[in-house]
Order: sequence, then C-alpha cells, then structure tokens
Amino acid sequence: MELPGPNASRRRFLKAALAVGGASALSACLDRFGDEPIPQGVDDPASLPDRQFAWNDSLASDDGGNVVLPEQHLFLYLNYDGESGDGIPTAADRETLAAALRTIERAFEWSNHGVVFDLGYSPAYFDRFEASLPDSVDLPPPTRLTPVDTPTLDEQDALLHLASDRSDALMRIEETLFGTGETLNGVEVEGRLGAVFAVDDRRTGFIGPGLPAANQGVGGIPEDGPVPEESPLFMGFKAGFAGNQATEESVTIQEGPFAGGTTKHVARIRQQLDKWYGENSHDDMVQKLFSPRLAESGAVEGVGNNLGDNSGITEEIYERIDETADEFGLVGHAEKAARGNRDDEGNVRTLRRHVESTDNENASLHFPSYQQTISEFEAVQEAMNGTDLVGDHPEIDPRVKNGIFRYIFVENRGNFLVPPRSLRAVPTPTGELSGAE
Repeated sequence: MELPGPNASRRRFLKAALAVGGASALSACLDRFGDEPIPQGVDDPASLPDRQFAWNDSLASDDGGNVVLPEQHLFLYLNYDGESGDGIPTAADRETLAAALRTIERAFEWSNHGVVFDLGYSPAYFDRFEASLPDSVDLPPPTRLTPVDTPTLDEQDALLHLASDRSDALMRIEETLFGTGETLNGVEVEGRLGAVFAVDDRRTGFIGPGLPAANQGVGGIPEDGPVPEESPLFMGFKAGFAGNQATEESVTIQEGPFAGGTTKHVARIRQQLDKWYGENSHDDMVQKLFSPRLAESGAVEGVGNNLGDNSGITEEIYERIDETADEFGLVGHAEKAARGNRDDEGNVRTLRRHVESTDNENASLHFPSYQQTISEFEAVQEAMNGTDLVGDHPEIDPRVKNGIFRYIFVENRGNFLVPPRSLRAVPTPTGELSGAE
C-alpha cells in the first residue's frame, strides 16, 4: 500500500500511514504535519483508573450522547519473548513491561487526543502456568461460534489494542517501544515492549464520519463508491448507541484476584458489500441491519443520526421476532442479537468497540466486545445466529434473510482477559506477582 499524495485529507493520510506502518510511514507523518504537539500524559500513572478499558469518560460524545471512539486503532497480537528459558515470565519481565506501559501513559494524555489502550491475555498464555485461572474468570479457548464460518482462532499470548485520533502517536509507540529511541513524545523511555513480546500479527482499524467513504476503494465495495460521506462505518449506518451498550462498570469482573478487569472477544470480519449496496434499497438495509419493523415505520433516516442514543430495537420488537419472521420472511441483525444481549433485569450485557479496516486491501471489521464472561458473548452470538428462526421458518436460511450474514464472513476469533491495570504486566493465573507494578 502506498501513502496518499499531498492533496489527500489529513484523516485519510493518517489512516493510510498507520496501515502501512514502519519508520518510513512515521517519517512521512512527521514531514507532513511537522511538530504539531500531542498532549502528554500524567506524571503518576497510578492516578489513572484501575480498569484498563475505562476509556469512555476520557472520550468525546456526539449530539446523541453516544461515546465517540478514537478514529485510529492498532491491534498488536503478541507472543511472550522475554528472558525466561522455560516460557514462564520472570519478575524482571514484569518490571520491564510495567515500565514500558507506564512510559506510554506518561507520554500521551489518556484521551482520543493522546492514546487510550488495553492489554489482554489469551487462554493459551495462561496455559503455561501450573495453576489455573480462578472460577471468577470465564476465559475458554476461542471457537467458531457460527454455523456458517470457519475462522482462524487467534491463540497468540496477548493483544495490545491502542487507539487515538493521531495515528502518528500509535506509530511512535510501535517504533520506539518495539525498537529504539530514548524518548517517547518528550518522555524518557523506561522499558520496552519488545523486551518482553514479539509481534505476531499487526492489524489496523478506523472509524468516524467520512473515513469509510474516503477509504472505500478496496475489495468488497462497489467501484461507484456508495458509502455515504456521513457514515462512520462501511455498511452506511452508525452503531454504538449508548442505550444499546453495556456500561464499563457492568462488564467489570466483580470478584477474585482479577476484580476490576474484564473479558474481551475480538473477531475480524470480512465484508462483501458489493451485494449489500447492489441488492438493497435503504429500507432493505434497515430491515436486515435493524428490523423490518423499523423499516416499516420509517424510523431510520439516512445513516441513523436521527435515532439519538438508541437503535430503536425495543423489547417489544425483539420479543415479537417470530411474528416478524412470519410476516416479512426475514429478520434483522440487531433484533436477533438483542434477544441474547439483555440480563434478567433488562440491562445490556456487552460493550462493543468495533472499527473498520482495509488491511489486505479488503473491507473488513474488527469487532472487540467486552463483557464480564466470555459465555455472555457466546450467548449473544448464539441469539444472533438465529438458528432457532432458521429451523422454524423455511424461508430463512443460515446465510440469507437472516440479518446480515449474507454480507459478512468471520475470519478470526480470539478471547482475552484484560486484567486491572495493577495486574496487567504478564500476570500469573492467581494474580500473585513478584516484581509487578
């Protein structure tokens, strides 16, 4: 991939530079934007919330009260590569990693203007220890989860997910803490990520009105450029409504040594949107992405900005889904998922932070979901599969007329434990650390 020319917009250039990565892309960013400052972080990282994933209070909100995610995202899939000869992280590894993470927090403000991030660990990472994770942590190995996909299962040791409006900030972290350099955004480097981890895979993402439209010249999207300018996502609608998102508090593990942490499932989904835009009117899209009931009432205007802080999928709508299937011969993605995404009190169970990608020159989606237990995510996925609806309604196929399955294909899945900040440096399953932060 080549970087856009000098006339490309700032946001498009930053997105493309992050996708390319490396010293040359970072240099191009610095050449183009000069020394425009990035706000530095805190002197004492211990002053930050103990929840690594506590991003929301530091991010902006839109006119509907929905959290606005940082525009640029970097997903680094990591394997342990520290000092230990037996694969068990040492106290020295923990201190080195803790120092590296503290360096990021001192170097960059905890916000979309600086950098927010979290570091999670896979079941494969914890398998190296003799002890097991406590019962308060539900972290099974990843599985396929849908009857229509056969994804690659991500079993790297860890996932570092960084996000910012400034892709040059993310590239500075990558180039400095996995490479060389004595300072990071004017802050002295205390430890290097590359001393403990090796990067196994690097994935990038983006989100925000205008960015999908500016980057739609890739596989999976029609050549005539149908993605609306105002859409934050490739499918032409907004998502992440506050009323349909769990709170950070509610997805937090409440008991045991990892209290204050959470679990995180991340899927990478290839999108085939030639058919999405070629086959469907606006109302057809609303039927399949939301519900035929919302299309019937004309509830979704344009990309959905009129919806405010709620997708419009009410309890009445998702409880009538069998009736909807009978009447319309299809069901919507959101109404299916909503059946599994509520607890006994009606509270939302998962917090999603999905972003688009053009990695591999094809439209795709990175889908991180946070919840107290992976079982909760699997229950939501089971409801979204619509297997019961397929069995009861012959006109609905596992792929066709079943939400948006005709247009999305899961390529990767991984499960991770995101420990509290105090235990984030190569933890043991018991949470008992020597030489930790």
